[in-house]
Amino acid sequence: MKNNEKLIEQAKDILYKNDVDGYTVPTHGLYPFQWNWDAAITALGWMKTDESRAWLEIEMLLKGQWDNGMVPHIIFHQEVDSYFPGPKVWGVDKDIPTTAISQPPVLVSIVKMMAEQAKDQKLAQEKLTQMLPQLIAYHQWWYNDRDPENTGLVVSYHPWESGMDNSPAWDKSLAAVPPVTWQYKRKDLEHVDSDERPHANEYDRYLYLVDFFKKSNFDSEVIYRDCPYKMYDVGIISILHKATKDLVSLCQTSKVNEQHVTWFNKQIALTESAINTLWSDEQNSFLNTDAITKESFPVLTTGTLMAIYGELANKEQSAKLKILMKSWLDETEFGISSTYAKCAQYEPQRYWRGPVWLHINWLLALGAEHYGFNEESLQLKEASQTLIEKSGYFEYFNCETGAGCGGDDFSWTAAIALHWFL
Repeated sequence: MKNNEKLIEQAKDILYKNDVDGYTVPTHGLYPFQWNWDAAITALGWMKTDESRAWLEIEMLLKGQWDNGMVPHIIFHQEVDSYFPGPKVWGVDKDIPTTAISQPPVLVSIVKMMAEQAKDQKLAQEKLTQMLPQLIAYHQWWYNDRDPENTGLVVSYHPWESGMDNSPAWDKSLAAVPPVTWQYKRKDLEHVDSDERPHANEYDRYLYLVDFFKKSNFDSEVIYRDCPYKMYDVGIISILHKATKDLVSLCQTSKVNEQHVTWFNKQIALTESAINTLWSDEQNSFLNTDAITKESFPVLTTGTLMAIYGELANKEQSAKLKILMKSWLDETEFGISSTYAKCAQYEPQRYWRGPVWLHINWLLALGAEHYGFNEESLQLKEASQTLIEKSGYFEYFNCETGAGCGGDDFSWTAAIALHWFL
């Protein structure tokens, strides 16, 4: 019990330590700005200590929303020089500088959780009423800008947008992107060992895409037509699908214009049909697919499992995914490795090529619970608690040893621990 109390206090201290004028940085130095899905997840941790501060986290994130509805993946609220690429490289000319891509849209689902769990219901309803038009616009942007042909599958334009930056699922498509020809200096390697971070040749292509968005004047039609990297990312599609169902629920509760509900329900139905085109009988899993070449990649990552969280698997598919998830959990000790350990590209401590991420364990545990995979859900929760007790609040963890990797005193790790099991 004493150890639990100590962990709770440490987690709360991390949130306060990483608080910068109303928004939370993931960790100082390495990530000195406000990130999209980090902010949403971190708000759940704030709900355990200060509900008004939790709502402020979301408000600060939405300050960076573009006129077209996009909520960017980074909001550069202040100038800090410990991160690259910063606002000058991105070249977004707005009152609050941002990047030009988004991130997995967990935002609405978490706002719904916050509203349901709030002790101060008056404040929660006020904030929900205030935010709902922006949340609706964000989801309209996803479907209109990223699926203009109405296929039911949105596309992603950058590995960073996936939130799973150097996942091996992107390797082949990213290799088709030219490298930048200008010199730059990475700053992440000043904070974290290189064997825990993406390789230089990946960064060369990440930056080419940043340049491409800028040279395209951030024109959504030009980018959709010409972007050299376009991915059907099972993780993004699944998280968006779950969040849109949650958005419909919020709209109905708040008696929002019925036309929004009808329109979003149409998108939900389209995705539920289209997702089957990403299923592989050979792999017994959904697979990320290049939207340009239509090639599927038989690399099993936590993104491909995310269809469980998104509630997109039918009865037959979910039964096969349960078998896969059980095998996955048996391979390593501390939850779901970000790449299945039996895949050739698996590396136990390199960012998204193997390490365990606490918030991914949590999302997959929610999905497992939905499908009645109660043993797997409990295993994910217990493994996550063991990780925190063993190593503390790191960005991610070596899936074989449990050692902390990446940034320390990490906000979303502390937040999920507070929300989920502390």
